[in-house]
Amino acid sequence: MCQHQPTCPSAEATDREAARVIACFREQGWSLLCNGVIVFEDTGELLPDGSTVAPHRGPARHAMPV
Repeated sequence: MCQHQPTCPSAEATDREAARVIACFREQGWSLLCNGVIVFEDTGELLPDGSTVAPHRGPARHAMPV
């Protein structure tokens, strides 16, 4: 699917989110990557085979009291 050189990570790779964005729908909160993965703004993912990856944001950063 990917025509980039070097090729982007496949949808099965652990670094699949490093693939290039080919369509972005910010108003709807998702982007399509060249490997067929749909990435949502909450960091969840929909893989080409229909399986999902739960959102995986890191913990929220809290301001230190002054």
